[in-house]
Amino acid sequence: MLVDSPPEQRAETAPAPPNRRAIRAFGLLVSAALLVLVASASIAVGAKELSLGQVWHGLFAESGTYGDVVVAERLSRTVLGLLAGAALGLAGAVLQALTRNPLADPGLLGINAGASAAVVTAITYFGVTSLTGYVWFAFFGAAAVGALVWFLGGSRGATPVRLALAGTAISAALYGYLQAVMIMDEAALGKMRFWTVGSLSSADDSTITQVLPFLLAGMVLALLLARPLNAMAMGDDTAKALGADLNRTRALSMLAATMLCGAATAACGPIMFVGLMVPHVVRSFTGPDLRWILPYAAVLSPVLLLGADVIGRVVARPAELQVGIVTAILGGPVFIFLVRRRRTAQL
Repeated sequence: MLVDSPPEQRAETAPAPPNRRAIRAFGLLVSAALLVLVASASIAVGAKELSLGQVWHGLFAESGTYGDVVVAERLSRTVLGLLAGAALGLAGAVLQALTRNPLADPGLLGINAGASAAVVTAITYFGVTSLTGYVWFAFFGAAAVGALVWFLGGSRGATPVRLALAGTAISAALYGYLQAVMIMDEAALGKMRFWTVGSLSSADDSTITQVLPFLLAGMVLALLLARPLNAMAMGDDTAKALGADLNRTRALSMLAATMLCGAATAACGPIMFVGLMVPHVVRSFTGPDLRWILPYAAVLSPVLLLGADVIGRVVARPAELQVGIVTAILGGPVFIFLVRRRRTAQL
């Protein structure tokens, strides 16, 4: 027996009129143009001032001058920011759909905590000192916690509430372990203090190469999950009636979020609010259709991350303010606004 969905849900999930689809498509093109502009600014603007001639020469010539080296470093930083921003935005959108919580973020399921705990373990007990060494520990820590959350959340019988509760409990335990180890080991505290802030400044070709396969696989998987996640948004019974496999969709959503958030966190450290803010803001003008939310989040999240990185390089010249600090400063007031608006809408 088919369960009919409420009129407002049918209206939300009905195909958009042609003119609305055209507006959304145009908006996506504008967003892509904005991303190109911000990426260009990320290469041209930084803590070290360069002329446009030096920037141009650094991009298209290889003479090894000071300006060329700086541009090469900024180019790697920009590429990592593009990939990590898109990954965090997609992970946030998938997790918000999976948990049916529009204020969820990639840290909700303990993925950030798993990566951080693995890095401090690598530093303290295995003597790892380089970023390329952190990457694999961070990624496998995130993956292990993702699998544990899936198991504790009920595995094939997992529900959004169980997954969220399991992730919250594991995060609390791991952050307690993290603080205990850093208090007892001053060397670990000094090294972790930089990594846990979240930064793009250590980006290099090696780091990008290591995380790229996981980021690309996670992005493709997340985009392919748009239709089944749309069905799940109407409730389990309706999703089943529409032919969605709930267990498979939840498992694949967890896998996509783990690959995306784990790889981004491994490369940059835990960067907060990007995966929360962008999908939530995007939903306000695209509606609940994940076929539009996911592409918009993938384009606009790097705009936020790279924009915050450029701001951090400029406001503290000749030093730099880490991008994780800037996103936290920007994200705090936005998060409060979103919560207050949501509360007002419910009254």
